Amino acid sequence: MAAGAVVVVLAAGLGAWAFQGPLAAKDRYCWGGWEQDSGPGILGDEAYSGDDAHSRTSKEVSPTPGKPTGSCTLAVHSSLVFSDGDKSVQDTTVTVKYGRAPKDAETRLSWLNGYLGDGAMPLPDGLPGAVAGARGLLVLPKRCDTRDGRPSTVTLDARERSEPADVLPQKTDLGGSRAVTELLVTAANKGMEKAGCAPAEPLSVTAPVLTLPEKNESFYSDPACRIKGLDLDLDEAREREASYQVGAVTKDLQSCSVRIGRTDVEFLDALMVAHPRIDALLKDAMGDRAPARGWRGKGVLASDHQVVRARCAGRPTTFLMLGAPAYQARGHFAAFTDAVTQRLGCDVVAPAGTGGERG
Repeated sequence: MAAGAVVVVLAAGLGAWAFQGPLAAKDRYCWGGWEQDSGPGILGDEAYSGDDAHSRTSKEVSPTPGKPTGSCTLAVHSSLVFSDGDKSVQDTTVTVKYGRAPKDAETRLSWLNGYLGDGAMPLPDGLPGAVAGARGLLVLPKRCDTRDGRPSTVTLDARERSEPADVLPQKTDLGGSRAVTELLVTAANKGMEKAGCAPAEPLSVTAPVLTLPEKNESFYSDPACRIKGLDLDLDEAREREASYQVGAVTKDLQSCSVRIGRTDVEFLDALMVAHPRIDALLKDAMGDRAPARGWRGKGVLASDHQVVRARCAGRPTTFLMLGAPAYQARGHFAAFTDAVTQRLGCDVVAPAGTGGERG
């Protein structure tokens, strides 16, 4: 009798355990690298802004050793119906891509600036890349380079759509730069595993993500980003609508972005890259000669982009500017390179008289 009671109790306990779901598998996304409820908010219930309907779906193409390119997309949908019958909808989409950077040099410059400029900060622990609130880039180890010697990368981009627009914010929020870093590095590790080039030890992040040195400055005044000599001399109308963001200021990365108008039209982006693995993405984008007489290094001074690569503080360093008006481009670019080379303690890149004053 007692033994039978014990059997019944055990059976009931096992049934309850199974019913409550400890053995139920968690959903996994992005080549199996992301697990439901594993940390970043986009993977948990906090990603849902409405309680009436919600879903999390994904689609993916895994990289393979024979074809080391892939993508994964995570889509989160939620909706809320108000007492008056109105309905709000929020859709957040996170896309990760594994592969190589754009082949065309000019396209690649703009693509890279999109991940490194305008408020992005370097990845912690010396990892080659950068993150912001809704995007990230990681350059993979050399063992994952393409057959033609170009580095492979993993990128992350998030987008958000809300209806109606005045009910839910349009700004995409994945939980901050730390959450983006976790998503990016985890996806990169799984992507390298699928592509057959994973290192013996997975990439990891232990240090905190750096924060921006300054908030976006909406009351514009020269010099832009407090960079000596970077005087844009905007007319009054544009100056009233202009803002600038002081980005990273480290030995590996420095950025400055200037935007015009409520829609943040790109006016100027300046970037310095010195991390060897990131700089390797730009190695073949410089041409084979100095950009102009008197300039040090190799590069191009075009109407809509200026780029030069030279040794600075003992290592190859790339200076880039996008969007500056053609008639001002060389002066702005020279002023930026002057400020950076002075900060890093290396020889100037621009010839005398083309940039700001040198002290």
